[in-house]
Amino acid sequence: MLGVLINCITVIIGSLAGLLFKKGIPERVSQTAMIGLGACTLYIGISGTLEGDNVLILIISIVIGGIAGSLIDIDGAINGLAQKVEAHFNKGEHKVPLAQGFLSATLLFCIGAMAVTGSIQSGIRGDHSILISKSMLDMVAAMMMAASLGVGVIFSVLSLLVYQGGLVLLAGLLEPVLSEGAINEMTCAGSLLIIMIGLNLMGITKIKVADFLPAIVLAPVIYNITTLF
Repeated sequence: MLGVLINCITVIIGSLAGLLFKKGIPERVSQTAMIGLGACTLYIGISGTLEGDNVLILIISIVIGGIAGSLIDIDGAINGLAQKVEAHFNKGEHKVPLAQGFLSATLLFCIGAMAVTGSIQSGIRGDHSILISKSMLDMVAAMMMAASLGVGVIFSVLSLLVYQGGLVLLAGLLEPVLSEGAINEMTCAGSLLIIMIGLNLMGITKIKVADFLPAIVLAPVIYNITTLF
């Protein structure tokens, strides 16, 4: 768990630094930074979607995952919880909703091959090198995101701890299932969600991205099913 803890600590440090920096930024500069952050998020998402090899897996994962998420109303649940926490931070001030920062940072930090393979290597071999490298990247990203999206970014540490920590603890069981191909399809589906986040940050859309979260789990499952035939 050492690599996961280091990753969480660097995200907290980066988030706190970004929040301190945010206080001195005028509103118009903050809005410009938000658009820039959205554009960078789009680039990250587009790059990640290229990891996938089967567009049919992506389509099925996104459509079925989106339907399932909408029926469960994942977005509503996350926003409801975020609004309760947000009330303690945004009194009398106009700020970016906490849920946006939390969800954007969670997807950015948890999606990708480094998060999955790094956690599995950490759990099986005790090799934390990938997670430590990822930690340095996440610290810089957390600083920039917190400066634009506010305190919600720091709460993404909880998701990071549960997600990567779970992968580390279950590494022995998950290694045969999360092959390179499965991880690529998982990254592809997750990256499409990151593109949605980028469009939201730029004010182009108002997609309920959280409702599509089941797609990330479905992608590797569908990939493994297709390998049986």
